[in-house]
Amino acid sequence: MSRVRPYLPALLLAIAGLAHGASPETCRGTVYLTLDTGNMRHADEIAAILNKHQVKATFFVAQEKTLRGDHALDPSWAEYWKARVAEGHAFGSHTWRHGSFQQDGADGRVIYRLMDGTRTQLDAAQVCAELKAPDTRFQALTGHPLDPLWRAPGGRTTPLTLKAAQACGYRHVHWAVAGFLGDELPSHTHPNTMLLERALAHIRDGDILMAHLGIWSRKDPFAPMLDPLIAGLKARGFCFARVPTP
Repeated sequence: MSRVRPYLPALLLAIAGLAHGASPETCRGTVYLTLDTGNMRHADEIAAILNKHQVKATFFVAQEKTLRGDHALDPSWAEYWKARVAEGHAFGSHTWRHGSFQQDGADGRVIYRLMDGTRTQLDAAQVCAELKAPDTRFQALTGHPLDPLWRAPGGRTTPLTLKAAQACGYRHVHWAVAGFLGDELPSHTHPNTMLLERALAHIRDGDILMAHLGIWSRKDPFAPMLDPLIAGLKARGFCFARVPTP
């Protein structure tokens, strides 16, 4: 971290300026903030941060269990998603069951590992159904369809899943190496200050950033760091945009 810290004082002064209403005069690059559902613990806090900085993000939604005991695409979350639609964010599929695509089989089906550890096999039509289910539910909740984008849980894809997704109209969106914000890493080995400094030092023009609306395992949540991260990237001259659709 020693080569990062000398850079921080000037950056922090710029962040302070942005906090008082300053903004870069021109964009020296564009980055794309993406947010996967996770357990939704910090959904409201993150929405407030995005509003504070007038940043549009791309949300990838799955029917994941939340900290409230319900699921992220249950009717109980309809008002939350309606508000994000009204704010102008983009939305993609994160699969319905948030399983992991493990391996393609010789029979043309992919092994799909579910959250409880069980495995099933999906053919191309079933992969498509797994991506379309969040789309159908999101439109029922908000009146707004998902954009033709998807992200595999963990970013793990196979040739079959990519081909099936493309055939039913969804383009996969991964993230940049520097854009992995690390909010799912253990906080005792990857404290927030480390993750923030690393991101501010290494994110570049065109990078897709990835974080979650809540993570079960992390003791010290990273979500509040999105505030100084966004301010710091703006201080470097970056603008934020939604992931472009095909």
